[in-house]
Order: sequence, then C-alpha cells, then structure tokens
Amino acid sequence: MGAPAERAGLDRTLGRRLRGAAGLAALAGLAWVARDVPAALGGRLTGARAERAARSPRFRDGTFHNPGGSRSMAGAPDRDLVRELIFGKQKRRPGSAVPLLRPGAAPAADVARELNVVWYGHASALIEIEGHKVLLDPVWSDRCSPSALVGPRRLHEPPVRLDELPPVDAILISHDHYDHLDMATVRALLTTQSAPFLVPLGVGAHLDRWGVPAERIVELDWSESHRVAGLEITATAAQHFSGRGLRRDGTLWSSWVVAGAHRKVFYTGDSGYFDGYAEIGSRHGPFDVTLMQIGAYDRAWPSIHMFPEEAVAAHLDLRGGLLLPVHWATFNLALHDWSEPVDRIWAETKARDVRLAVPRPGERVVVDDPPPVDGWWQAVA
Repeated sequence: MGAPAERAGLDRTLGRRLRGAAGLAALAGLAWVARDVPAALGGRLTGARAERAARSPRFRDGTFHNPGGSRSMAGAPDRDLVRELIFGKQKRRPGSAVPLLRPGAAPAADVARELNVVWYGHASALIEIEGHKVLLDPVWSDRCSPSALVGPRRLHEPPVRLDELPPVDAILISHDHYDHLDMATVRALLTTQSAPFLVPLGVGAHLDRWGVPAERIVELDWSESHRVAGLEITATAAQHFSGRGLRRDGTLWSSWVVAGAHRKVFYTGDSGYFDGYAEIGSRHGPFDVTLMQIGAYDRAWPSIHMFPEEAVAAHLDLRGGLLLPVHWATFNLALHDWSEPVDRIWAETKARDVRLAVPRPGERVVVDDPPPVDGWWQAVA
C-alpha cells in the first residue's frame, strides 16, 4: 500500500514543479516579448529641448495645444463605444487580400518638373519631387503598438521591404502616435538610410532614445522651414494631439509642405477640419497634390480626424490640384467599414469636381497623369 501512495505523492510533486516551470517559462516569454515596450514609449523633453518647447506659442502649462482648444475625444453619451468595438456589425476588415504592387523605376520625365507619389499603405508614402525623394510617416511593423503581442495589426503586408526603398533625402514625421512613428522602423532606417528626420517640436526626444544621432534630427515648430537637397520643407498647422504613454500632448503635431522650385506637395498628417487649411493654402499654395487623411473618423472624436467630406473641403481650402487619400486600408483604427472612407471621398470628389487618385498600396501615381479611379477596393471589401 505504501508504494502506490508514495508514487502518487511523487506525481503530485512533479506536477507542481512542471506547472511552476511552465509558469516561469510563460513569464519569461512575456518578459522577452515586452522587453522593448519601455523604449517604444519614447523619451521625454528635457534640457535644451524642453526649453525650446516652452518658447513655442503652442506650449503652455507643460503641454502643447491646438489654437482652437479642441479636445481629443468629444465622447458619445448615446453609445457604448467599447461594446460597439467588440460586437459592432461594421465590416472593419477587407473580405479578401488587398492587392499590392511593387513600384518599378520612375517613368522618364523632365527632372525639374517631376512629381510622383508612391503610397505604401496607411500614412506611409514616398514623394518623388524634382529629382529628390521624401519619405512620409514610415511604419513597417506588423502592429502599430508598443507591443508585438497586442494592438492594431496590419491588414496587408508592406508592398516593399524597408531595405528596398531608394535612398531618400528627408524623412518626415507628422506626430508621435504609433501608426505614424514606429521605433523598429526608425531603427532600421538608421542603417538603410542616411537622411535627416524632420519632426515637430519634442519628437526628437523619442528619436534620441532610439539612437538617432543628433545631426540627423531636425525639430520644427509650425511655420518653421528647413532646406534639404534643394527642397524647402515647412512644418504647418494641424488640429490633433500627441502621446505614446499615459501623458498626452508633450510633443507637437504638424502637417507638412514640401516645396521644390516648381512643384509643391501638402500632407495633412492627422487632423480635424479647421480654418488653418485656408491659411496654409493662402500662404503656401497652390499645391500640385495633397495627401489627405480620410480614415479612422467617428463623431466621438470629430475634432482630431477628418471625415472624408471634410478632407475634400480642406483640399479645396488648400488650393490643391490632385487629391490622394491616405490613412486608410492598412490598420483597423475606428468603427466604420473598411471601405467606407474611400467610397465616401470618391462620391464627394465627383460631386465637387475634384481630381482624385486612389492607388493600390505600392502603386506610383504620376501626379500629372494619374491612373483613373477604378474602384479596386470594392472587389476586396
């Protein structure tokens, strides 16, 4: 009788040890996966960077502010947003694979008049202007999150690898949210590119923490410009907010003007609709092409992301020529249907006689000869 009881005791002891070992292994695995989360949260403003931020007209009481004082979230008292997020009936993902293209060599053109845009998905794009190249908000990671385990995951792969990008003259960052500023992408660009990072005030603190040399960081307040490779690049106003952890608005957000000798491009970054677009259009326009944020909108946060119809109104305020919509298709960041933003902007541009291009991710748009809008997304929605 003693032997079976002894064996049972040994089995229980072994079971406890195995469970303990499994628990320790799980914790170790989580710690390994989460090892980069503190760094991904970025840096904080200190020293000369903090002093410069404090001198900005947009900075008071320790944070940056929109001129109109808009709130980042208005709320929706008549809706349960969490329940809608989990149980909502919206079709927030494409029904089949998003078609991707690999841009080949740029078409032959008069270099002084060259202007093309390659959209890689979401807000990541390449501007080819007068023989120079400018990369916008590059995010190549699988998730726009500080964690590799949780957070919005890509709905399509990047159409090219980061190391396949051509050499660029400047890398522009509109603000520090994870779907626009990605630590892994920045670190990769340190080795694959030599271009400077042009960022709004304070965002350099994140780049510092990630190992970007000081000589490759150019921080600008609104209306400040920097010349690089024959281009004048200007940080312009936007109506948004910032933050990577619990603290909000410790860094500035911006839109961007990229101007050559003959061609001009405007990129919204993230923004609600506001009267600043007309001012930018008057001061810097007209623009040959505007890259306009159209996705991730909701009436719960009307001040910080534009509805598609507002993006068309902003494009007209800016005195834009061709409208190229961005900030859709790649990450599921709101409650609307996946294809709704582009369906709505197509209808609005037709109603208001605005030229529109809707490229597939990876497709090059020659601004002077854009591809016709063919509704490609409807086949996969």
